Amino acid sequence: MEWTLEIVTVPVTDQDRAKRFYEEQCGFKADVDAQVAEGVRIIQLTPPGSRCSIALVRGLPPAPGQSAMAPGSLQGLQLCVVDIEAAHAELVRRGVEVGPVQHLGAEGWTEGRGETWNSFMFFKDPDGNGWTVQEAPSPLSDR
Repeated sequence: MEWTLEIVTVPVTDQDRAKRFYEEQCGFKADVDAQVAEGVRIIQLTPPGSRCSIALVRGLPPAPGQSAMAPGSLQGLQLCVVDIEAAHAELVRRGVEVGPVQHLGAEGWTEGRGETWNSFMFFKDPDGNGWTVQEAPSPLSDR
């Protein structure tokens, strides 16, 4: 049996603002924008080439046994790209406040590229949800 991660819920305060950020500035594709019940709206967006989407949900009560996340509380979402410098330039061009390319070494985080799997950049959405972008050695389909 396959267990595929397909949707991650991202807590936001303003769905329209978040949708504009992810669609226009990050280049995600809007797959769904629907009011599924009175007061319940779901916006689903997918990063280019990803098999997993994010969902910006409003009005949906937490699932049984789960707690609601506060906007900005989701940290560590991670995207992978094969050319981190090109991805960095693209985000900057689109107006995303993204940190420099960094790698992790003996002294902690250091600016500049690292070895294979050790080049990263970081950004936050308008609510403060934190994203990591990591450079992969090849596209997912080749790994």
